[in-house]
Amino acid sequence: MHRRARRLYSQFLGPGDLGFDVGAHVGSRIRTWRRLGARVVAVEPQPDCLRILRWAFRQDRNVTVVPVALGARAGRARMALSTATPTVSTMSPEWIGSVTTDRSFARVRWDRAVDVNVTTLDSLIAIHGVPSFCKIDVEGFEVNVLEGLSQPLHALSFEYIPSAHEKTLAALAIVDGLGTAAGGYRYNYSPVESMRFASDRWLDATELVRLLEFFRPFGRSGDVYARLSRRPGGYRRRSGGVN
Repeated sequence: MHRRARRLYSQFLGPGDLGFDVGAHVGSRIRTWRRLGARVVAVEPQPDCLRILRWAFRQDRNVTVVPVALGARAGRARMALSTATPTVSTMSPEWIGSVTTDRSFARVRWDRAVDVNVTTLDSLIAIHGVPSFCKIDVEGFEVNVLEGLSQPLHALSFEYIPSAHEKTLAALAIVDGLGTAAGGYRYNYSPVESMRFASDRWLDATELVRLLEFFRPFGRSGDVYARLSRRPGGYRRRSGGVN
């Protein structure tokens, strides 16, 4: 698994590159990215996860932990927390309504809430610079995060959950629109935590939707990956066998 993760992310990040981990949770992606030599800005609002992140990376000057949520605009918002399964804590009540119809969420309970500070991707970029790669995993709040971005990024990913399919389509529309002026995005999909792409080539938005619709009946989540067709200076990262 660790080897596959490094191989996948080496297509986007290398020594000295900057990665944004939005919804860092307890830092599994951070460790992989640091092994690739990347600098990391880890965005995480959950108090329990923050304690773990700050302790785990306290001596790493190349990891910056930012204790906020991201959204369409700066301010404050309420986050529903799941004590037993903190990785599904969310700021989207609509998303909770969608996923509770999914059997894999049958035992999940959002049993408490906390108010968190919110900033935007644009503000994060203004402070830390433009990332080479941005991972967005915020349990149904992906559209809101992307609404706080006004420029195309070189590459990014966002979570896909079949029971919240419409939210993914909305997120995809935002990403695709941002990429228009920069030559357009190409897409791929990595099911569950396989760290492997489902397609042997990069797809346009229409082809990606067809691929997601194929996986949708299986009810397993995953991540959509997007990269600009023409990255400034050309893509330096190896293709990893994907055209």
